[in-house]
Parts: sequence; structure tokens; C-alpha cells
Amino acid sequence: MPSALKEIVRDDIRLQELNSELGNAVTLKSLVLTGFKMGLVMAVLIIEEVLTERAGSMADWPVCPICGRLLESKGWLPRTVTAIIGVITWKRKVWRCPKGCRTGQVAPFDVELGLRPNQRTGDEVRQTACVLAVFLPFNMASSFLMTLFCMEVSPTAIWNWVQCAGEEAMARLEKELGDLRNGLLPTAEETEAAIARLPLIIGGDGVMVPFRPDGGKPEGKTVWREVKVGIFARLGSRITRKGREVSVLVRKRVVAVLGNIEAFKSRMWLTSLKEGILQTGIVVWLSDGGRGFWGVFRDLFADRAQGVLDFYHAAQNLWKGARSRFDGRTTRARKWFASARQLLRLGKTKEILGEMRDALNSEDIPNSVKKTLKNVVFYLESHIDHISYDRYKELGLPIGSGMVESACKWLIQQRFKCVGMRWSERGFNHLLHLRLAWVNGTFDELFEPFYSPKS
Repeated sequence: MPSALKEIVRDDIRLQELNSELGNAVTLKSLVLTGFKMGLVMAVLIIEEVLTERAGSMADWPVCPICGRLLESKGWLPRTVTAIIGVITWKRKVWRCPKGCRTGQVAPFDVELGLRPNQRTGDEVRQTACVLAVFLPFNMASSFLMTLFCMEVSPTAIWNWVQCAGEEAMARLEKELGDLRNGLLPTAEETEAAIARLPLIIGGDGVMVPFRPDGGKPEGKTVWREVKVGIFARLGSRITRKGREVSVLVRKRVVAVLGNIEAFKSRMWLTSLKEGILQTGIVVWLSDGGRGFWGVFRDLFADRAQGVLDFYHAAQNLWKGARSRFDGRTTRARKWFASARQLLRLGKTKEILGEMRDALNSEDIPNSVKKTLKNVVFYLESHIDHISYDRYKELGLPIGSGMVESACKWLIQQRFKCVGMRWSERGFNHLLHLRLAWVNGTFDELFEPFYSPKS
């Protein structure tokens, strides 16, 4: 029996003896933990044996990549990597150039395993740490690694790994955007036929995030900057326990950028193409009244999508008119608003606009009230093609922008707006792109280069 296993068994025996002396029964927890430790040791031993066998089977005599001469052997040297299951050590043959070319030590077996020179930590550890950092602050991710795998990894190391993976995600996105600018359309993502036939719902909104001033230095007053968020989702349905059919969002894809509206538009258009907007029958743009986001609709989607103004945002503007005209503290104001809101829901916007115009022609209304009513009338008229809520409900389309507001919360606020957090632009962007990769199902792809041998 290997010495590591003997040590675990001896510890377990001593624990059982101690429990017996104290009159305590051996618990299931202690047995499970002992078995878990033994399993990890066995896994390390098996992997080390496999690595040793594979290293010994490499018969090719390598040549120097610079001068082309056959390399000289330096013998069998050890290699140690800390993996999720423990510390793995094996020996492999190492070579060097007889002419002293600056190739350093050459270890073909390391290349076959996808290991980089001086790498001491397994790629699965990096990937697991980055997964934890997607959801948790770096110090908590470090604690979770210790709790789950008894592995001590500093928050700084996890931060560095996130920067590398985030940089890779950003580089891939920039390549896709560059190809799109050059006229190369992206390939639409594979989607089940049943899902591809569902309506495509698109929305956009913004959320403020606290940043450090002066290039990321901690000193100074917090600077709040807007992160623009877009979401693409297919609108399906399900039957509740009571037999009622309700709408559900399936296959969500998310876009986010710390930048101007042009940067947001390019990412939205790229994602819409990947989501098959050109082949989709029903496309809906759903947003509140922000001018910038409706500009995205006009520039990108107006000729292929139905715009829907968030019903609750439209109703909020009706309340502004009621509060100004009748004093929001009165019963009359609340009754008028309830009636107008119902008319809006039923698609009778012309009746509301007619009543407001009549009020504007009245000489009894102060100029301040007229100004507010004019703003409400202009707002509704500018969205007259986007507020036919009765028709949207008949078609089974949503009329509230809760899906994009929810995306702002779980994508941005839950991770980037915890107590005391302030971000540098670089650190924010790297982590943001990791979270986007996780949500959009491309997270594992970021770590493929770590596993693939280099040509």
C-alpha cells in the first residue's frame, strides 16, 4: 500500500480509537471524508502511473527548432503540477541543443500534455477559480477553493487568471467585430428547430457602475459610468399546474459594454446575426423610453422588428400628467390615471391624447401644467407605433421590459455593485467578458488553448 494511503488509514484508525475512548460512534461524515481523501490519493497515483507510462513510450528523437540538429538528452527530469486532486509528479525526458541555441530545455511530452514552460498549476484549477470569480469576490473564491478542494490559492492569483481569461474573451470578440466590419458575416449559432421558430425578443437598457478615478487608482471620488446591456431571448410557453399557458424566455444571450452607443450597436448587430435574426419570422424590440436605445432600434432593427414601448414606462408618463393636472395627492388624480392606464392597455391611446389636447386648449390650466401635458402628448405620439398593447397581447408578445431590467441586475449589479466595490476599467472589462462568456455558453472555449498542444 502506498505511504500516502497508509497515512490516511492510520489517521482514520486513530480517529476511531479516539471516538471509542470518548464513547462516540464513528459518524458517516468521518467515513465519507476518509473515503474522499483516499479517492484523491488513488487518483493522483493512477495519473502519475499513466503519465510515466506515456512518457516512456515517446520514441521520437527531437530536433532543434532553430538549427535543425538532433538534440542531446539531459536525462529524465521530474515535473510537478498542482491539480484539483492534489500534487502530481512524474518524470519525462528533457533535451537541449548541442550548439547552445536559445531554445532552452525541450520537453516534447510537456507539449503533448498542453503544458507551458514553468507552469505549476493545472489548467483545471485556473478554470475552476475563474468560474468561482464569475460569481464571487476574489477573496471568497479563494476561500471556496480551500473549502472544496483543500487548495490554497491567493485572491491575487485568481485575479491574475481572470485578467488572462478576460483578455482572451475580449480578443475573440474584437476579431468577430473586425470580421463583421470587413463584411464577413458570422455563422449563426446552432439552434433546435423548435426554438428557432419562436419569436426573437430583443431589449436594451443601461445600469450605472462605480469606478475608480485617475486610471484605476484607489484614491479619489467614485466615478459612476453607464454599462449598456442588451438581451436576446426566444419567447416560448409552458403549461402551469393549473393548466394555464404562460410565456417563458428560452435561450438567452446577453450583450454588455462599457462604452458609447456605437460600441453597443456593433455588439448588438453581431449577436443578432449569430442568433439568426435574418431567418426569424417574428422579431420584437422591447425597451423603455431611453432615446439612445430607441436609436439602436431605428438604426438596426426597425425594418425587421416590431418596436414595443415598455407598458409600465408609458403608464409612468401618464401618471406624470395626472399628477400635474389634478395634484397627485387627490382621489381625482388617481381615478383619472387608473382610467387612462386601462385605456392605454386596451389600445385606445387616441382617446387619451384627445382628452389631453382638450386640456391644453383650456385657459384654466396654468402654463406649468400645460408644459407637462405637452411633454406627455409628445412622448406618446413619438411612440404611437409602439403602444398597441391590445394587439401585442393577442399575439402573445410581452409588453414589459422586465427581461432586460432583470439582466442588468443579475449580470451587472449582483457582481459589480456589492458594498465597497469600485472598479478599474481594465479589471471591470475582463471580469465582465468572463460573465458574458458564462451566460452565453462560451466560457469553456476560453480555456481550450490551455489544453491543446501547440503546433
